[in-house]
Amino acid sequence: MRNIEEIIEELHLNNIIDHEPTEYKQLSGGTVSELYLLYIDEKKYVVKINEAQVVESEANFLIHYKELNLLPNLIFVEESYDYIVYSFINGSTDYIRGNKKEMLTTLVQGLLNNYKTTSENIGWGWADQPTDSWESFLMNNIMEANKIIDSRLDKGDYDYILNLVPKVSTEKEPFLLHGDFGVHNFIFNDGKLCGVIDPTPVIGDPIYDLIYAFCSSPDDLTKETIDSAVNQFENNKGKNTSHLYEKVMIGLYLRLGTCIKHHPNDFEEYLNAWYYWRNLISKLNKGKR
Repeated sequence: MRNIEEIIEELHLNNIIDHEPTEYKQLSGGTVSELYLLYIDEKKYVVKINEAQVVESEANFLIHYKELNLLPNLIFVEESYDYIVYSFINGSTDYIRGNKKEMLTTLVQGLLNNYKTTSENIGWGWADQPTDSWESFLMNNIMEANKIIDSRLDKGDYDYILNLVPKVSTEKEPFLLHGDFGVHNFIFNDGKLCGVIDPTPVIGDPIYDLIYAFCSSPDDLTKETIDSAVNQFENNKGKNTSHLYEKVMIGLYLRLGTCIKHHPNDFEEYLNAWYYWRNLISKLNKGKR
């Protein structure tokens, strides 16, 4: 990876920044990326260094949605995709429980309702490593989650989720999604959502990002909360809300795997949510008979 002093000099020589920063510091939080915050006069810039395909994918997402206020402004993309520079959004990733309905409403109105289809037919799933179908992408993620979940759920639960995938994978138009749309990537100021950072772009169904955000914290994982958010969706093509609750089950299963790996203390709450949703869907299916 590139040296930050070398990058600062390059930015200065290319007139991306007026002068060298008065201060810079490395930021924590990047799992693979190196992140640096530059202080230049009254402005703050983030330099993100990563592998070229990752940097290119993130840059393309920020360019695609450059008009949206919740996202940082892309300032510069290094020609070999060694790094990007974007504006710093003031706030923190400290999510306050109890604000999920408000948070999801802001996300739908400020970002998801503005999602666009991809202009090229490059596949589905991870934008930098696409697969041939949305179903394949979901199946791959579910199989990876199952390796982590293992015996914490019944084998019947895994089979249940696998059987749901063909049922919900009816997307025809691929949209460019954030892909890592969780509270760890949301910026809050005074408890209000004010920014979304660190996309890992995915090509797929916009509901995927909404359910990802819904499941990314263990509070308010209720039917009323997701219904409230879905009601904010504009009724245009691509916002496919059919089989919504089955899609929530898939998102929750994937989140159980992430929880065990990264936030094991949340597992019991997620497990309670799992049984809540299984019972809810079972009751709804009986009511249809």
